Formats: sequence, structure tokens, C-alpha cells
Amino acid sequence: MFGSNPGPLRVIPLIAGLMAVAHFQAAFAQARPAWGTPPATPVHNIVTSYFGSKVNDPYRYLEQMQDPEVKGWMQAQADFTSEVLSHISGRAALQQRLTELGNASETIGTVVEVQGEQFYLLAEPGRNSRRLFARNAATGAQKLVLDPDTLARPGEHYAIDYFYPSPNGEMVAVGLSQGGSENSVLRIVKFSDSSLLPESIDRAGLNHHGMAWLPDSSGFFYNRLPKPNAKGAAERYNKSVVWRHIIGQSVDKDQALIGFGLNSQRPFAIADLPHLLTDAGSDFVIAEIEHGDAVDRSYYFARLSDVKGGATPWQKLADPTDRIHAASLQGDRLYLLSFQNAPRGKLLQLDMKKPFLSSAKVAIKPGADVLRNMAAAKDAVYVHALAGGNSKLIRLEHVSLKAEVLDLPFTGSIRQLAADTANDGALLALEGWTSPKTVFRVSPEGRFSNAEIARASPVNFSDIASKLVMIKSHDGVQVPVSLLYRTGMKQDSSNPTILSGYGAYGITMSPGFDPMRLAWLEKGGIIAIAHVRGGGELGEDWHQGAHILNKANTALDFIAAAEYLIKNGYTSSTRLAGQGRSAGGITIGGAINRRPELFAAAHSGVGLSDLLRAELTPNGPPNIAEFGSVKNPQQFKAMLANSPYHNVRDGAQYPAVIVTTGANDPRVASWMASKFAARLQAASASSKPVLLRVDYNTGHGMGSGKEQVVAETADVWSFFLWQMDVPGFAYK
Repeated sequence: MFGSNPGPLRVIPLIAGLMAVAHFQAAFAQARPAWGTPPATPVHNIVTSYFGSKVNDPYRYLEQMQDPEVKGWMQAQADFTSEVLSHISGRAALQQRLTELGNASETIGTVVEVQGEQFYLLAEPGRNSRRLFARNAATGAQKLVLDPDTLARPGEHYAIDYFYPSPNGEMVAVGLSQGGSENSVLRIVKFSDSSLLPESIDRAGLNHHGMAWLPDSSGFFYNRLPKPNAKGAAERYNKSVVWRHIIGQSVDKDQALIGFGLNSQRPFAIADLPHLLTDAGSDFVIAEIEHGDAVDRSYYFARLSDVKGGATPWQKLADPTDRIHAASLQGDRLYLLSFQNAPRGKLLQLDMKKPFLSSAKVAIKPGADVLRNMAAAKDAVYVHALAGGNSKLIRLEHVSLKAEVLDLPFTGSIRQLAADTANDGALLALEGWTSPKTVFRVSPEGRFSNAEIARASPVNFSDIASKLVMIKSHDGVQVPVSLLYRTGMKQDSSNPTILSGYGAYGITMSPGFDPMRLAWLEKGGIIAIAHVRGGGELGEDWHQGAHILNKANTALDFIAAAEYLIKNGYTSSTRLAGQGRSAGGITIGGAINRRPELFAAAHSGVGLSDLLRAELTPNGPPNIAEFGSVKNPQQFKAMLANSPYHNVRDGAQYPAVIVTTGANDPRVASWMASKFAARLQAASASSKPVLLRVDYNTGHGMGSGKEQVVAETADVWSFFLWQMDVPGFAYK
């Protein structure tokens, strides 16, 4: 059942399952290991019937996170985990090394250039939070625009979630949130003196999807969630509306334009997320509607002069059946990234004076390259494509539609592509597994020049090699796996190895530089990234290859990667750790449930682990498009078979597992980590530790400070090394 081509996983019958839980809890208590036993977790089983299938949920009550009993249990688990980790002999030294590497260089986030000023978030050595800076492109002079730490009281942590400079460069709209909550409040910073304007707009957490200034900088269009209901319950992702705000005007006078509940003739589902696109040289405004986490979007348009609150005459341009994933506006031209009969994408150019999708020109035909995104400049539209896992940059002239592939400065991944329709050329951020992120300016002639926004990293990766291998999965499909290791590494099965995977939403695990990885690699370790199905590395077919009904392929591809690493001598099952974060919780959870013997240790980080209850969480409705709904009988069957929590097997010899969560997580409710850890603690017969690590001042990871990232990495890696029996990492 758990071999290379397993059938569906079974749900343990009610009586047998609960008896087994009690038996293994008792047996575990009798054989108390040196590191102790975690706090007891009472079983209060609830049986739910889905289409005639009865499903046990022994820890449903842990979902009530405000219940004093549950809060006490979670704190006790967190304290127990902290105590265990503190006894790992090499942990403190590892954390110190991670701190040194994390503080050795600057790390830049998104870069936006407006009116000759380059705005960006910068993580600086010795600072916990990212600050917003602007650099003059001509003189190189750098200016601090906003430091979120100045807004926090002792013990608090604020983060900048997003920022959007005004077209005239005089203001910056920023989203600020506390404690990793992503519950952003939108504020306006005056560029000249870095002061905050009076405007303060709450319930603005979704504007990281997109926010648009009016071309004259007099105001902006923004997304806002509804007010809490009469019981105080607040939406976090659903029922949102786009509003127009005029600078200096009371927020109470803002106009609602498009979104949930505004127009019965244009109904919105609760998970539909609208935002607008504008361009300083265009008379049009585009409404882009994300349907939850589905990749296919809807588009409407109107003339900017006709935008008049709820009476705006929006006209539909495309719906999800047209398979449009992204858009970019340049004057009267609209570029659309389409996957209609093009599993790796094609680029359309539409004249907005003839706003019918049928009249669009195919600017880039479907081919072997995977088209990812684009940015329109004055001279051309610049298109990011993937070929063999690495990025390509295509320059496409607006009028002639002549396409030219530009030679990148080095092989790697384009992490950001930005352009301004008022100026020629583009900005792009390029990095690789062993090459730090560098921001380049691209000229219309195809020349690249270093924008010199951040200092070069002094962390030396010259002794680190990387390569891409193709491995055969359970059904014969070839799956790419990236490997990082020290030059001269011997394939003698002794190398401590971390294998990570994700596999959802069509997201790519592209090459990226992380100086802290050196702390693992310099010890002779290997870092492997399995580009499992469900991601977007090989186009939309790759995404759909592990989507709802065939979701099992994410875990099965991951298992195949683990088998490859062991078979080819990179590591052994006693030196291999598996890791998955967020939606990757399905990947690592499915892998250890099916093949626990492959791993010495595993980490589920803020992991999605209870698929059957997920759609009832605040972030549930948007994710139905990606993972399915228990209201659909076929989807329920697939979700049950792939839900990590529901497929934990009593008596299985599980590896050591560390489950981590942030108490303020708005994306994956932290009770999922609690339930998964409790179930594993009760079921595992291996006597290996199962730990629940809780950070009470973080969320899903967005907005986490550097110190928090370092602390979690040190905990997880030292846990791995302890379980791999690597010298220097014993329990004492």
C-alpha cells in the first residue's frame, strides 16, 4: 500500500483507531526516552460523515484556540519543545553561525523606480526588520523612507507588507502589520520628509496583490475587506471591494467601485479578489479579478473618466474560460498572458480601442519556454520565461512585435521584473543558487548594468556547486531536482541532506540565494529541492499534474526524489530529512505517512495538514480552487486520501518530526500544526521525538524578523542533525 505506486490511504475505523491511540500513548509513557515525553493530549473524538464515509477527528477541540484548556496545552507543548531543543549540544553554535551569515550582507526586496528614485525594502546587517529606502538613480544617494521599528512599542514587531510609490514620486502607500499577522493598515508616507499623512485605512491586507495610483497622483484605488460582523468576526480574505481614495479626503468619503455585493448584475463569489491596473499614459482602467487561488482570472475595463463609484460602466473582457493569468497595460495596449491551448503560455497584445479578446494579436506564440510574467516599458514589453529551470528575458517591440532574447549576466532566476511605461528599458533582479541577488538595469539595446542598489554579499559560495538532475517518479514522469553541495562531495551515502518540496498554485521553486544555507553546506551537507508536480516549473500542465484529484503526485514525486538520493549515494535514510512549508505540508505529510522509513527526520512548517477542515478557515474559500471542497464527493475522496492529519497510521515507525507554526498565522490556521503534532505523538511507535514549536510573535512567515527566521532555522536544523547522529549534535 505504501510502495512506489500506492493505492488510496485508508481511514482507521473508529473503535480500532481510538484503542490504538490509547495503546501507543501508554506504551510510549512506559518507555520514557532521555528527552522526556510531550504533554499529554486528551482524545475527544468527533465522527463526521461525508457521503456515507465516517471520518474520525480525535483532536477537533484543538481548533478552539481561545479556549483556556487549548491555550494551556499549546503553551505546554511549546515550552516542552524549547526545553528539548535547548539540550542539543551544537544548537547554540549553529545559531551563532546562522546569525553571522544572515548579518553578513544586505538583502533587497522588490525594487520600483519612479521619477528617478528607486524604492526598495532592505534587510540590513544587524537589523531585525526590513526598512523602506529610496536611492537616486543618477547620484546614488540613499534615503530612509520608513523604519517600521519606530512605530513599535517594546515587545512589538511591525513589518512593511507592501509599498506603492505615487507616479509623481511625492508619496508612497505602504501596508503595515504587527506580529506577522499580515492584517495591514494602509498609510501614506510623504517622500520629502518621511512623515505619515493623516490617512489610515484598516482592513487593507490584500493590497499586496495590487494597488493602483491615479495617473495624476491625486489618489489611488485600493482593496478593502468588509467591517467585522455583529459578533465581531472579521474576514481576512473574502468579500473584498475596490475603493477609490482621494488624498486629503476623509476615508469615510471613499467610493466603492467593484467587488462583492455591489452589483447584482455582476455577482462576485466570496473568494473573488478584485484590484485595478492603471497607466499614466492610458485613458483606461483594468479590473483584474482573482478567483480565490485559481490561476485563471477575469478582466473588466472602463475608461478612467467613467469611473463613478458603483455606477462605473465596467465591461467584461475575459473570464476564467479564457485562461488569462496576468495583464500589463501600456497606453492603449493591453498585454495578456494566456494559457488557452498553450500549456506553457502565449502572449497576446490587445488594442483597447477594439476591446474584444477575439481581436487580440498573438505577440509570442506557444513554445517550449514557460512564460511567467511581463512588464511594459515605453520602448517594449519585457517578458520573463523559463527554459530548463532557468530564466530567460525576451524583449518584444510594441509595434513590430519583433522579439529578441537578451543574454542575462549570469544563469539564474529573474526574481523581479519591473518597468515604467514613461521610460525605456527595465529593472530586473537576478539571482542563482550560488549567486546573490543583483539588480540590473536593462537598456533598449539589451545591455545590462548593475544598478548597485545593494552591496555585494561577502558570503563565499565559491566552494559550493549546484546541478539539476531528472529523476523518474512512480508513474515514469521525469521530475527535476536541484542539488547544492560542497565541491568534492563524495557519494558515499554519509552526507546529511535536507530535501524540500512545495508543489501548489503553479508556484516555481526557482534558483535563489540564501547565505544561511552555507551553515549546512560547509558541514558537508546537501540541500536538495524537488520540483514536484503542482508547481509551475514546466508550465500549467505541471501544475495540473498534482491538482485536487491527482494531488497525491506531489508526495509521490517527493518520495521518488528521496529514493533517488539514497540509491545514488548522496545520502542514506539515516541522514535524510524531509521538509515542506505551507502547502508543502501536504507534500512532507504525505511522504512520511506513505514511506516513513525513508527519513531520519521531517519538518512541517506552517503546514497545511487538515484538508477536510481547511475550507472552514478564513483562508479556506480561496483555496477551494487549488485543493477542492468536501462538498464535492469526488474531491472529498481525493482530499481524504491526501490529508496528512487523517492518514497518520497508528503503530507506524515515524521519523523524528518537528512541526512549527506562528500563532498569528492568517493563511494556515495554527491549530492545524497542533492537531498534526498531537496525532503523530499518539500514533508513532518509533520512540523518536515529535515536537510542536510555536512562535507567538509571528504568522505565516511574511513579515518575520531576521532574528525569528534565524531562531527557527537553528531549531529545525539542529533537530535534524541530532536525529542524523551527526557529531557535535547530541542530546545532553
